[in-house]
Amino acid sequence: MAQAAWQDPVPLALDTAPVPAYGSGSLADLLPTLAAGQGVEGCTAVIPELEPADRNCVFLVDGLGWEQIKAHPDEAPFLHSLLPTSRGGTGQPITAGFPSTTATSLASVGTGLPPGAHGLPGYTVRNPETGALMNQLRWRPWTEPKVWQPHPTVFQLADAAGVRTAQVSSPDFEQTPLTKIALSGGSFLGRLSGEDRMDVSAQRLAAGDRSLVYTYYSEVDGKGHRFGVDSDAWRGQLMYVDGLAQRLAEQLPPRSALYITADHGMIDIPFDEQSRIDFDEDWELRAGVALLGGEGRARHVYAVPGAQGDVLAVWREVLGEQFWVASRDEAIAAGWFGPVIDERVYGRIGDVVAAAHDDVVITASVNEPHESAMVGMHGSLTPVEQLVPLLEVRS
Repeated sequence: MAQAAWQDPVPLALDTAPVPAYGSGSLADLLPTLAAGQGVEGCTAVIPELEPADRNCVFLVDGLGWEQIKAHPDEAPFLHSLLPTSRGGTGQPITAGFPSTTATSLASVGTGLPPGAHGLPGYTVRNPETGALMNQLRWRPWTEPKVWQPHPTVFQLADAAGVRTAQVSSPDFEQTPLTKIALSGGSFLGRLSGEDRMDVSAQRLAAGDRSLVYTYYSEVDGKGHRFGVDSDAWRGQLMYVDGLAQRLAEQLPPRSALYITADHGMIDIPFDEQSRIDFDEDWELRAGVALLGGEGRARHVYAVPGAQGDVLAVWREVLGEQFWVASRDEAIAAGWFGPVIDERVYGRIGDVVAAAHDDVVITASVNEPHESAMVGMHGSLTPVEQLVPLLEVRS
């Protein structure tokens, strides 16, 4: 039998990558739509399926994607029962932005802007002013928050318009730079327990004729990273948050709308060499690279000056069947970061951007030991990471 001829790998075409639904059904569109329905100037309703309400509450569950709710009716009976209500009763999800990661998504939620405008386009990105990697979740090294993200939040616009506005979350988050630039405006009410957050959120909704309340729970994501979304620990958190959502829904004051959403989904990645490609041990991928940013499933790659073309060619050759691999300008043209890229944001995006298509990550065992040890991952453009619920309860 004749041996099959060797064929070079064929890189994934960039036009096969799903693009977030900026401007019609993404996380960045949610608060502007709600605030516009409350008469807040400067906000436009861009998710047409949502009916206005005088009192709006957004409950964001970190890491609880659309696919996870669909797959767990037994652990999340209340949330699962609400799937037909999603996105104004269409039974459809909305999308996160790119990358599908917490810092980027929370900034999109709070500012009502896509990543190319608010300027948090990844977990870690290069600061063009210093040349150093900036961790936008932990805000290290310190960078002046209002310089990094100068746009007002929707909460600030709503508060100025007379809407009773509040964020109800862990006390640990009150003074963080990410909260200041993405989620500030009105009152911050720190509560430790999930039950207290639900109760206080309902109280704050009732406190005004027009009110906008945001509340947040993080441990679904935390257990997913540590143990995976196929673990008993993760399922236990899902059961707990299902009860929280029902507790809040049952306390809604009149003329209220509750929206339950998430910042991203999650996928478990096997611990084998085929699924976890270690950048710190791979001389081909390291060649010509000055800094590796982003995270395992959504990498920003910053090249040594003059090596951008070579780095793109190598990354595309080595990874192009498993990752969508784009130059900065290609990723921008494809709309990954939104329709507009602010000048201050352009240099934060990698010279090369790699978004995972398959169940695979690029780890960095030496420089990112904690992140490299995670079971559950997210960040890319795949449906399991990108699609998030917009479940609705009205009173």
